[in-house]
Amino acid sequence: MKIKFCGAAGEVTGSKHLITFNNKKILLDCGMFQGHREESDQKNRNLLFDPKELDAVILSHAHMDHSGDLPILSKNGYEGPIYCTHATRDLCNFMLMDSAFIQEREIEYLMKRKKKKREDIPEPLYVSADAEKVLQQFHAVNYDQKFIVADGVTVSFHDAGHILGSALVHITFKDPKSDKVLQFCFTGDLGRRGLPILRDPQPIPETEILISECTYGNRLHARLQTIEADLAVVVNEVCKNGGKLVIPAFALERAQEVVYHLHLLHHKKLVPEIPIYVDSPLAGNLTEVFRAHPECFDKETNQEFTQKDHNPFGFDELKYTRSVEESKSLNEKPGPMVIISASGMCEHGRILHHLKNNLEDPKNTVLIVGYQAEHTLGRKLVNGDKEVNIFGDPYKVKANVYVMDAFSGHADRSDLLDYIGRVKGLKKIFLVHGEQTQLEAFHGALGENGYKDVNIPAYGDEVEIPFE
Repeated sequence: MKIKFCGAAGEVTGSKHLITFNNKKILLDCGMFQGHREESDQKNRNLLFDPKELDAVILSHAHMDHSGDLPILSKNGYEGPIYCTHATRDLCNFMLMDSAFIQEREIEYLMKRKKKKREDIPEPLYVSADAEKVLQQFHAVNYDQKFIVADGVTVSFHDAGHILGSALVHITFKDPKSDKVLQFCFTGDLGRRGLPILRDPQPIPETEILISECTYGNRLHARLQTIEADLAVVVNEVCKNGGKLVIPAFALERAQEVVYHLHLLHHKKLVPEIPIYVDSPLAGNLTEVFRAHPECFDKETNQEFTQKDHNPFGFDELKYTRSVEESKSLNEKPGPMVIISASGMCEHGRILHHLKNNLEDPKNTVLIVGYQAEHTLGRKLVNGDKEVNIFGDPYKVKANVYVMDAFSGHADRSDLLDYIGRVKGLKKIFLVHGEQTQLEAFHGALGENGYKDVNIPAYGDEVEIPFE
């Protein structure tokens, strides 16, 4: 068996790992790389494999850095199945179409804004027709259900507790010549224990080879119990200043979590009653998918909101905006108010317009509640840059910028060590989906905990795994 690391190796985004076994090629994830525009475009367009040669694709979850390049596969000749959970399939129906729509609209905007000729504007990675085509290739499978993707290759999904429908991918490879078996697992993105709404990560069967994410391999998150108090302080400060609280949030999971916690604050009367706008049509659509998949909810959420018929994603002060006109009207309305908008790394979508209109007012606050990849606008705000470019124009950062990493849906250093420590039969570990400093620090931590065969593959590396 061979593994080729085609993305998220020595970096966080663009998850792609190619497995070759018994002359079959199986791709784990096909995520979009996010970062420097030119580097992103190059890595997303120029894959390290030929899509026409793939026999199967296995998708861990619907986040764009794991699913966002799937339409490129079908655009370039892949016609095979894409296996995922039911919730992941339903989420991708919206995520991939929205991604194509954004790319199409951004090109239109650039042509109008820059008054460039069509030939001076790069083609989108894919368009709506490409997304529609690849969505027909999805095959949904239940958690804990074994299924065969190729001769000698059996797969099962186990809840990763990261986002709705997220899965740890466990694969059993059986060598037809020797009848020897190799147990393998890819974590996708591993969640945290105790997150609201979702179940905790499930244990996996015995595993010899593990590909593990390492986003926060050298960090400890603030305790989940601090979210309520910290969020109340930020909201109350914005109310006192009469400003706007702008929250860049991934339309999937993070937007729903922020709404959930704002709902609790209002229910407990810890903040004034102010209007809250979720300005992301995608987030509104994805929230409907949440309601359709209670099988992913933890016991408390099912009891509180399903049995009692309560709705954590809708309350009196909350409004989901849909039209462009509604979105633009928020610029004219006075504060205080809360605006939750995508994209979560401030690279695309309506959040760019809200930042453009609100960054230069010191009454306003930007609250960062998710991971910000290197070189993104969100990372520049986190780093404290005093001036940033939006749509090619400079804007002074006069608004307050706060970061709350307690919202993170990723396992931190202690979560990762704890989870890996419970995996039976582990012999070899590959660390991916992390910046180099996080990878190296976690590599050292695993060594201190007795793991001897720990590897940090680079982009494009290929390794052979023998059957012993």
